[in-house]
Amino acid sequence: MKNKKIFVLFFVLIILLSTGCTKQLKRADGSSASNPNTGQVLPSNILCAPTDKENIEIYNETRKELLEKYAKELENDDITKKEYDKKVNNLLNIDELVSCEKFTPASDGYEGLWNTIFVKTLSWLLIKIGSILKNYGLSIIVTTLLIRLVLYPVTVKSAKQSENIKKATPELKKIEEKYKGKNDQESMMKKSQETMIVYKKYNINPLSGCLFALIQIPLFLAFYEALNRLPILFEDKLIFNMATTPLNGLGKGHYAYIILVILVALSTYFSFKLNKGANMSGDQEKQMNRMMLFMMIMIVVMSFKMSTAIIYYWITNSTFTIIQNLLVKRSK
Repeated sequence: MKNKKIFVLFFVLIILLSTGCTKQLKRADGSSASNPNTGQVLPSNILCAPTDKENIEIYNETRKELLEKYAKELENDDITKKEYDKKVNNLLNIDELVSCEKFTPASDGYEGLWNTIFVKTLSWLLIKIGSILKNYGLSIIVTTLLIRLVLYPVTVKSAKQSENIKKATPELKKIEEKYKGKNDQESMMKKSQETMIVYKKYNINPLSGCLFALIQIPLFLAFYEALNRLPILFEDKLIFNMATTPLNGLGKGHYAYIILVILVALSTYFSFKLNKGANMSGDQEKQMNRMMLFMMIMIVVMSFKMSTAIIYYWITNSTFTIIQNLLVKRSK
């Protein structure tokens, strides 16, 4: 059951990422507007004004194309005046956006609970730390570490629970063997009672295993949104261009971008390995290993199309998890 929950949570994450709040900037012909140098598909719902001249030109050209398209639709009676006004009002006008240095969670008004409380607050924090460090790549790394340190008492508790389960595994396996093939109500009740006694002995809370995932998923999604919608971040550079994906970098002959993919693979592998539960039979362990391998392949494939900014977050977060679990293991 626990393995299935992990599998479901992973696919929920994939679905949320593919249908997130970041909206692509579309040209008049319906194609996505992208920066030819970085390969980044520009977002249409950026939180503050861009500063890169090429990006500014793309945003202005796209707005001009769409205004002309809507004017022709109105002239040909394809849309009403009311529909025309609505489309024009929804168009991004970068001249009306606040500069990223002056951005606050209150900028551009209330955008719903998720965007206002989580995405905008995190974006503001990334900007402030970046302005202090004079580099927004470093800001991603430092902000990730600060948030993980704040959440450390909660996440370390989940890690300790995993270690306690490993200690309890021999006794739990004995109970499994004892009641193997016994499906009557009395046997199932006794099995449940004996299992709870072992849980109490080792101070195990069965629900705590989901706590880490419940914290990680919204945190990752908030970072994903903030990093995609802040021009001041994706226009900066820390060794690699923050907006460039490894796929685009490799396509232009910059083979050093493969280092990012390798780091994603290594940090994800060891993070998964240290988080793997121990209370599993041989068949369950094989199933879990297959799921981990599948998830690993999916994440590595996805990393080729992740921006460098998001990869920096992923590597920092996974490395923190690895160090945290190693510290817990040592303390135990």
